[in-house]
Amino acid sequence: MSRAPVILLHTDAAETARAILAEAHGDLTVHVHDSYVGLDRMLAESRAEVVYTTRFLGPSGFPSAALLAAPDMRWISVGGSGTDHLQPWDATRLTVTNAAGVAADMIAEYALGMLLHFSLDLPGLSRNQSERRWDGRAKVEPIAGRTLLILGLGKTGQAMARRAKAMGMHTLGMRANPAPVAHVDEVHGAAALHDLLARADYTLVCVPLLPSTRGLLDRRAFAAIRPGSVLVDVSRGGVVDETALMEALSSGRLRGAALDVFQTEPLPTDHPLWGFGNVVISPHCSSVYDGWEAEAFRLFARNLIRYRRGEPLTNIVDPQRGY
Repeated sequence: MSRAPVILLHTDAAETARAILAEAHGDLTVHVHDSYVGLDRMLAESRAEVVYTTRFLGPSGFPSAALLAAPDMRWISVGGSGTDHLQPWDATRLTVTNAAGVAADMIAEYALGMLLHFSLDLPGLSRNQSERRWDGRAKVEPIAGRTLLILGLGKTGQAMARRAKAMGMHTLGMRANPAPVAHVDEVHGAAALHDLLARADYTLVCVPLLPSTRGLLDRRAFAAIRPGSVLVDVSRGGVVDETALMEALSSGRLRGAALDVFQTEPLPTDHPLWGFGNVVISPHCSSVYDGWEAEAFRLFARNLIRYRRGEPLTNIVDPQRGY
């Protein structure tokens, strides 16, 4: 490898990253910064050309301006899949990659678990248990034969489609550029959204946050959604209109929802969503599992080999498309 760029690890898991980088890049100068504060100063002092970064302190206050303005910066490697917090960037000067796929299987398992949460009526069973009540009328229902709509057919959507077909579900998909996708029975464009919502028993939202997807599920979408259906959102806060969602939940239009992302994170303690008994709230953790950071670092280390050799990087994000 000919190039020897200066690396900055903008993360709170630097020891893991250092150990992985040492295997193939022990000759490189590696700096660490584990705060959102002072990143601009660290970038200037280190003259880092490559930064590996995650939103390890949450979305609020992330120093995107410092990253994008650093004059020596050439490559920003994002440890997660979303890059909306960096938009916009100059693709003629900066390359941005992500770690899409590292957590796809885990997110799909989360989503499948949420489908089963509602189909098996786990809240009802839990209430009966807490009340020591044997309810002979309790019922479970299959997801086999039901229809799942997947909004976004990237790595997460495809991982979910494989699981859904294994469970005997009928799968519908929506993507910006409709084309056949394995394990998806029908693939449509965004213009078909309302028609697809009307057909689905379950809807999984896993699109990136873009100008075209912000507010994608609004009042009109919830008015079109199949009565009694379930929504699972693992995308980004802002894709689902939370006011419209709560209206659909309150009216009974939606049977329930499992939400892993929110417009404001952490979700404020006084937010009305906390009070909905038919909502599962998780703290943006569907992609967080033991070892995910190491997998993301390994992806970065492999890409760094390509970078040093002058080869094309994998997982490059198109700033116009947002993925």
